[in-house]
Amino acid sequence: MKKITIAVDGYSSCGKSTMAKDLAQKVKYNYIDSGAMYRAVTLYALRNNLFESDYPNETVLKKQIDQIHIDFRHNETNGKSETYLNGENVEKEIRSMEVADKVSPIAAIGFVREALVKQQQEMGKNKGIVMDGRDIGTVVFPDAELKIFVTARPEIRAQRRLAELTAKGENHTFEEVLKNLTKRDFIDATRKDGPLRQAGDAVVINNSDLTIEEQNAIILKLFKEKTG
Repeated sequence: MKKITIAVDGYSSCGKSTMAKDLAQKVKYNYIDSGAMYRAVTLYALRNNLFESDYPNETVLKKQIDQIHIDFRHNETNGKSETYLNGENVEKEIRSMEVADKVSPIAAIGFVREALVKQQQEMGKNKGIVMDGRDIGTVVFPDAELKIFVTARPEIRAQRRLAELTAKGENHTFEEVLKNLTKRDFIDATRKDGPLRQAGDAVVINNSDLTIEEQNAIILKLFKEKTG
């Protein structure tokens, strides 16, 4: 069976990471969470006091971007791929609301995107990869054999995100989470470099009313059609 590149794009908290992880595990492909890479850069900026209100100091960040090294390592205990920032496991830290609130301005910076896109393309040069994000099918892998664009109603996405944060012990309101998602949607869709948009040849999946099992069945069928 030939190996292909699978690009999964979509809105924040629409379940694309769960979809991509499940598919990668099932077909034994490598999974890369590109969003985690931008979150890791955001965490670095927060830790180094590079934010001035809602926006980072781009001059300083640009000087330090080459010092930010991100990789993914398989956790044998839980079977998951986890994010490392300069050798430190930051998988838990990058999923916080604090990081979520700052990641879109970081992801809108041209030199940050350029640096991370190069890393992502290197990760996928041998195919056999599932990568999710905002611009995977349009910028990172425009020639990907299978492109999926995931969406869901904002209220559904906010409820899912709230449940995730609550499970981690974070205390936030539905209104706070919905506001954060709306803000991120706007920044992601209107930024100059690598904006969130649907690739012309992407298969759209609205999973507002789908179970995870139903969603997985759809994408596995698409995978089998593309790989023969």
